[in-house]
Parts: sequence; C-alpha cells; structure tokens
Amino acid sequence: MPKTKHWHYSIPPEELDDERTAKAFIRELRISPKHAREICRAIRGMPLDRAKEFLRRVIRKEEAVPFRKHKKKVPHRRQIRPGWDAGRFPEKAAREILRVLEHAEANAEYKGLDTDRLYIKHIAAHKGRVIRGWIPRAFGRATPFNTPTTHIEVILEER
Repeated sequence: MPKTKHWHYSIPPEELDDERTAKAFIRELRISPKHAREICRAIRGMPLDRAKEFLRRVIRKEEAVPFRKHKKKVPHRRQIRPGWDAGRFPEKAAREILRVLEHAEANAEYKGLDTDRLYIKHIAAHKGRVIRGWIPRAFGRATPFNTPTTHIEVILEER
C-alpha cells in the first residue's frame, strides 16, 4: 500500500509560539495559483484589518494587485500602489483569500488573541492538483480543459 503524504505548514511548528499565533488553511480552491501567489505577496506582513480592506478594494476594483512575477502582457494600472505599474484585479482569488483570513481571525478570537493587534506573519499559495476535463470538438476530437487548484495557508501573529 502506498504511503500517503500528510499536508503540513511551510513553517515548522517549533518556530511558532502557540500562545500568540493562529493558523488557517484551505485546500484545493479552484482559483489561479498565479493570482493567489501575487495576492499573498502583496498582503504578507500587513496588519490583518488593512489586508482585509485591501482585498475588499480589489474585489470592488478600486485597487489593483501588483503583479511582480507573472506580469507578461499585464497592463499598467492607475489604481496601483507607488513603486509598481503592472497589476490586475483577481476578484475570485481575492474573495477566497479573504475567506481564509476570516477563518484565521475566527481561530485567533477563539484562542483569546486580540484581533486588533494581529498581523500576517506567513501566507503562501501552493499549486494543488489539476482537475482534468475535456471539451468536445468537431470531427470527434476533444480539447483538454484543465482546472488548476490552489492551497492557501495563513499564520497570524499578535504583536
């Protein structure tokens, strides 16, 4: 029987203080790993309330997410922070990451942490499995139509 790999956080548990941290993760979200990676990079290190407001502004298309790695053919945006010009409004990924942040905040509240003093210590997006699919085409052929999935992990810490 093959061994199953158990999922774990990127940061070893020895490096975390359980008294001051709260964690949350969601696996196999049907969002783009590239969009999720860029959003995670944009909000890493932010205070929790500021990160949530940033994601709400992205969903309303008021502020763009800077695309630093996956920026080929990405247009420049006026609604982007100074220091960068290429960006997009990945609404679906922003909605899901906002949901993960709210889960982590609820976990912190359950542990008795002060939610006003929380900041994002660690947030990461990892590629998940690819859901294979096919689109029927003319003359009996088929075109692959694959859906990528993404794993999101968040660790909040109280300052």
